[in-house]
Order: sequence, then C-alpha cells, then structure tokens
Amino acid sequence: MARLAQTAGLTDVQQEILSTVRDFVDKEIIPVATELEHRDEYPQAIVDGLRELGLFGLMIPEEYGGLGESLLTYALCVEEIARGWMSVSGIINTHFIVAYMLKQHGTREQKDHFLPRMAAGEVRGAFSMSEPGLGSDVSAITSKAVKDGDAYVLNGQKMWLTNGGTSSLVAVLVRSDEGHPEGTAPHRSMTTFLVEKEPGFGEVRPGLTIPGKIDKMGYKGVDTTELIMDDLRIPADRVLGGVTGRGFYQMMDGVEVGRVNVAARGCGVAQRAFELGVRYAQQRHTFGKPIAQHQAVQFKLAEMATKVEAAHAMMVNAARKKDSGERNDLEAGMAKYLASEYCKEVVEDSFRIHGGYGFSKEYEIERLYREAPMLLIGEGTAEIQKMIIGRRLLEEYRFQG
Repeated sequence: MARLAQTAGLTDVQQEILSTVRDFVDKEIIPVATELEHRDEYPQAIVDGLRELGLFGLMIPEEYGGLGESLLTYALCVEEIARGWMSVSGIINTHFIVAYMLKQHGTREQKDHFLPRMAAGEVRGAFSMSEPGLGSDVSAITSKAVKDGDAYVLNGQKMWLTNGGTSSLVAVLVRSDEGHPEGTAPHRSMTTFLVEKEPGFGEVRPGLTIPGKIDKMGYKGVDTTELIMDDLRIPADRVLGGVTGRGFYQMMDGVEVGRVNVAARGCGVAQRAFELGVRYAQQRHTFGKPIAQHQAVQFKLAEMATKVEAAHAMMVNAARKKDSGERNDLEAGMAKYLASEYCKEVVEDSFRIHGGYGFSKEYEIERLYREAPMLLIGEGTAEIQKMIIGRRLLEEYRFQG
C-alpha cells in the first residue's frame, strides 16, 4: 500500500505512532486473526499488546496519563488495526467513546476517578443505548431510572453491547423522569449512568446481569452481549456530568466521533481486501497469464483502489473537522455512510477476484466478507446517515423565498 490511503500534513509524532501501530498489526494481528476469529476467541494477547503501546489512552489528556492525541491520530490508528482484524478495533472503539464522553461531559471527580485508569487500560469501557425493541429509534428507550434517596434504581434490558463481558465500566442510557414533567420531549428526559461492574458473565454486580455472548455471523472474538438491570442501585454521583436529562446529547456526542471510528474501520477493511485482491490477481493464472493482466480484473482493481482512496479522504476530513472544534455531524455521517458502503463493495470485488477460493475458510477474504456487513449497521444504519445528511444539508442550503 505504498500509494493508497496516505494522509498529508501529519506531524513526526503522528507518523511515528502510525508506524508503530502498523508494525504491530503486521506482526501480531494479521498472522493470528483468522485462526482466532474462527474460534471466536477473545484476542487477549493482542489487547495486552495494545495496552503496552498506550492505545487505550491515545486521546485521553496527558494530565490523566494519556497521550493527548487528536481524533485524526486515533482514527488513523483504528484504520490500521481494522486492516488487521476489525474485531480488535471494536474493542478499542467502545472504550474510546466512554473515555471521550467522560472527558467532554464528566464532572471533575468522575474524570479524576476513571480517566487515569482508563488511560492505563486497567478500566475498560463499553456503552449501551440499544434495546431489543427500539433499533435506531433512541427515543423509544424503555429502560428507566427512578430516584431513591441518594441513589437511582435502574430497570430494563439493553442490547448489542460491545465489550459487555470484558468491560468494567459501562455508560448506560436510560429514561429518568425525575425533574422532567410528563409531556417532556423524550430526548430531554434521558440520563447516562456510569455503571461499574466486574468483567465476566452472569451476575456481575447485584442487580446487573450479562447473560453471555451473542453468536454472530462475523465480528467474532469481541464479546457482544445483552445487559439486564433488575433493581440495579447506582449512586447519584455516577450520573454522567452530575445532572439528569442530558444523556441523549452526551451519547450523540460520543456516537458522532464513533461514526468517524466506523468510517476508519471501513477504510481499514477495504484496504486489506484490496491488498488481498491485487496480490491474488498477480498469482493466479488463467488462459496463460496472471488474471491481473485481464482487462476485466484490472477494471475491478481500479474501482476498488478509487473507493479506498475516496473513503479514506472523507474519513480524514471528518476527523479533522471534529478536531477543529466545529460541528461535524454532516461530515461524520457522510464518511460513515460512504466508507461502510464502499467497504462492502471492495470486499465483494476482492471476493470475486478470488473466485472459488474466496469461499474457502483457508483464505482471509472469507473472514472479511462476513465482517463487512456489520459496518453497514454499527453507529447508525445507512438510512439513518442519509436522514442526518439530508437534514443538515437543508439547514446549510435553506431556501430564502
């Protein structure tokens, strides 16, 4: 990949970080990813290596023991990690979103308590919005918190919790009608709670159960779970930011940067699919020559490379927009939408180049073919991204009649 997905204007520090991560991916992730994925095995050794590299604290400020790097640096690291194995980037992503929400919205006590241990990788984060019956409609959340003295009692069932078993801190979004009269808009009566728990499955603290891993088509290795709250008592000082009713906005801020992360994952998977396709096309011979010399295959490679380059450019633009302090929901939505769709297409084209061998589990492209669809759904479906993009465009290009 000497020419594709290069990023102009990086500092020496950023280049050094990316070089280190790329080397780690080539040596420690790619050689074992397919075997671990087929066994659906949590990549503990890989996670330990990322912790030693300091990646769990990449964007956490230096005052809390992190590296204090930008969203762009983080996204480029995620792109490299997803190129090796997308599941590993998911382990990092949910941790990062919780750390970001704490940094942006947490009280001083919450930051002091959690961020240093998150930077060191001692506390692993997960976040939870979805429920069995709501899908993309966050306003339909039914999980609820009720004030009881100096604590809140939480009840409800959450779904699709990445790192649900391995995490020790979960940011959970629930309804909290206390202080919000009947008729208040749903998004104004939601609160994010910081729920500490023991890693593992079963009852991980009184009132909180992680039933077990959900068996998935792809995105294996990382644990995806449900979360069940049954009279779970949480102290009032574990309300993110210390004030109820702000949870929806806090979560959307986290998801906004999460969409840049998903775009980066799409870029990484697409890059790997292109690498595999262009290599195989030069090794496989038909009709007396490598299939790379057939025009039909060259056309595929040209289209794949162009999509990799375009998706990378949009992801970088969205990250830089956020780093500048500007609103980036339009750019993040576009980047997530384009990168996930292009990823699916590039992976399928690489799969086609591999022919019948692409259907074999011995070939890496088979794993990528099962992983790419998750990016079409994670952090909001394509339809949700189009809604966000359309609304923002109408704001920007409002007709003055």
